[in-house]
Amino acid sequence: MNDAIGQFIQRFQLQLPLPTPLLQQSRKAAVLIPIICHREPTLLLTRRASHLRQHPGQIAFPGGAADLSDSSPEETALREAYEEINLNPEVASILGQLPALDSISGFQVTPVVGLLPSNIMFKANQDEVEMMFEIPLRYVLNSKNYFSMDITRRGQPHRIYFMFYAGYPIWGLTASILYRLARQIYTASSAEI
Repeated sequence: MNDAIGQFIQRFQLQLPLPTPLLQQSRKAAVLIPIICHREPTLLLTRRASHLRQHPGQIAFPGGAADLSDSSPEETALREAYEEINLNPEVASILGQLPALDSISGFQVTPVVGLLPSNIMFKANQDEVEMMFEIPLRYVLNSKNYFSMDITRRGQPHRIYFMFYAGYPIWGLTASILYRLARQIYTASSAEI
């Protein structure tokens, strides 16, 4: 294991999760935050197929709604990652979860953090995933790469996060999850990578 991954694991496991707002949604979903253990670690993201009814063309994590047969958010995230990017669940080393967040599509989404080996191969399910790309973990964990905008939806204030990487706009729930991960790993008192 390289130093960057070791440092990430230590900080992820030692930091208390950030407080989470009261959740409104009851339908469960989970996404996998797949960190690939290259010498310079990366994080895998997908672009949803443009023909999908919900969130077409958006940058996302592998993941989706929980099935009745899923026993945990980890099982949901790994099952969905297998369906979307052909990830063998046995090669993923699950580190833990971030607190669940409500999505605008009516789900309570639990992000599951998993480490993947550097020699892993993926195959996108074209029915769900248009393409995949990797983003350096160092970039994701740098809070200076995030922007935010405050909006009002249904009379309630909301903060929307977004970032750009290699021409890809990353926003909405995906950017919120990445921002929470960065904040959990690097508290205000610690230096960022």
